[in-house]
Amino acid sequence: MRCCRALLAGFIVIWCLTVSADALPPCEFPAIYNFGDSNSDTGGISAAFEPIRAPYGEGFFHKPAGRDSDGRLIVDFVAERLKLPYLSAYLNSLGANFRHGANFATGGSTIRRQNETIFQYGISPFSLDMQIVQFDQFKARTEVLYNEAKNEPDRDKLPKQEDFAKALYTFDIGQNDLSVGIRTMNFDQLRAAMPDIVNQLASAVQNIYRQGGRTFWIHNTGPFGCLPVNLFYNLNPPPGYVDQYGCVKDQNTMAIEFNRQLKERVIKLRAELPEAAITYVDVYAAKYGLISRSKTLGYADPLKVCCGYHEKYDHVWCGNKAMINNTEVYGGSCKDPSKYVSWDGVHYTQAANLWVADHTHNGSLTDPPIPITQACHRQ
Repeated sequence: MRCCRALLAGFIVIWCLTVSADALPPCEFPAIYNFGDSNSDTGGISAAFEPIRAPYGEGFFHKPAGRDSDGRLIVDFVAERLKLPYLSAYLNSLGANFRHGANFATGGSTIRRQNETIFQYGISPFSLDMQIVQFDQFKARTEVLYNEAKNEPDRDKLPKQEDFAKALYTFDIGQNDLSVGIRTMNFDQLRAAMPDIVNQLASAVQNIYRQGGRTFWIHNTGPFGCLPVNLFYNLNPPPGYVDQYGCVKDQNTMAIEFNRQLKERVIKLRAELPEAAITYVDVYAAKYGLISRSKTLGYADPLKVCCGYHEKYDHVWCGNKAMINNTEVYGGSCKDPSKYVSWDGVHYTQAANLWVADHTHNGSLTDPPIPITQACHRQ
């Protein structure tokens, strides 16, 4: 009887949440401002350093488009869902249009500054605090430029100042902090560093809130223990090293702990920022759900990589060429990326990004459980 009552109570809660969400009007977001790493970079690191080459981007844009995928990223599907243009990278000075937002994410970015260069381990110099500095400058300069513009075409490429308060602010960052930590610390040291990492992300949200931002959509970090790159140089992992799906257990344990602390910090932020609507998005659950069910969903083995040549200990990364046994080998794309989860061993395919977007933007894996189109409503 108690079990039935619990099930009934749970059903009522879900029903009430659904009815509540259905009763809310859709939000009218005039712009999106994104902060993150390669999971949401739409051209920042490509503009700042060496451009990303083909076959990246060719599955949708038919050319390299500054994205670490064959096509669109989750942030692109956010824009589509909100009926807004794809975000221009803040660092891209050519062909950019910032009327409906800007993307400050760069591949390799971390929340905390790292004492490394991008040429050592691929860590971007544009950590989250630098992205916030760029946003501060962007907001101030666009106001000046908008007021100085002499004609409407010039103004059309710049945001209106009143739109900053109405915009959606998205965050997708933290995975590289964990990967750096696993490379440079033991697990106890990394756990001890996590409160500072999540507090720095919270500081970024607080900065934007002080400038009038009110709606925040914050991704947790994905199961980076499931990235195929983890086994490129470890072909025979010891017993217990990976789970039933081939994911490195300890790395996912760290991701889960980070996400737990991030969610707790988000809950505190809601109390600290009383006018903010802050949504915590469980990207980990969505990505791990896709990986664990990939075969039944019609995808290839999630540890198989679509783009690049990876045979035993010979590796040619996506879009590159190398000599192997006196033969030039090109790291090209598979025939059908839509059947793959992993694009290049580190990043997801467009098909996987779409699957994750479809399973998070509807509110089923968010706290509070609200669709992204209604995320401006404080719960």
